[in-house]
Amino acid sequence: MKNYDPNKEKRFNASVVLPYVPRNKFNICVIGTETDVAASKAANSGGMTQDDLKLLNKDKKKVKKLAASYHAFLASASLIRQIPRLIGPGLSKAGKFPAVINTNDSVADKIDEQKATVKFQLKSKKSLCLAVAVANVDMTPAQIQENIVLAINFFVSLLPKNWQQVKRIHMHATMGPSFKIFGM
Repeated sequence: MKNYDPNKEKRFNASVVLPYVPRNKFNICVIGTETDVAASKAANSGGMTQDDLKLLNKDKKKVKKLAASYHAFLASASLIRQIPRLIGPGLSKAGKFPAVINTNDSVADKIDEQKATVKFQLKSKKSLCLAVAVANVDMTPAQIQENIVLAINFFVSLLPKNWQQVKRIHMHATMGPSFKIFGM
């Protein structure tokens, strides 16, 4: 039997909330009561009630289509436990299990927070490259800089040896050349 080293298998999955929203076209579905759904519609997001989830009938194709049509899900605290019973494990398999909206939280604020959240996921040990959206073209240079600095510092804090493990950091737009901002 091989010696098991937990540090070798270390994958991280962490997220940080940026001060400015980098993804404006991020679709979010709110699963909750009628008032939660109405508040999400007012914030230009989708919404589903418990009755809408029952119509899916645990059909894998319908749940998979639902998971593909939204980037993230939010659910009210009263319904979060019933979601696996109503639609099955489809959202969990897609990696989009809903975040909780507490009774005293504002739905619009929760949607904005979800849009500003950036998730750092290292999926395999072979490819140690990460790509994260931290800005968009509508932002000012000061806003872009603030988002980039916060995202990089948070990412480096996740690493066991901090800056000693970072070789290079590149930044680039979707359609353009990359710019080296750290490393040789």
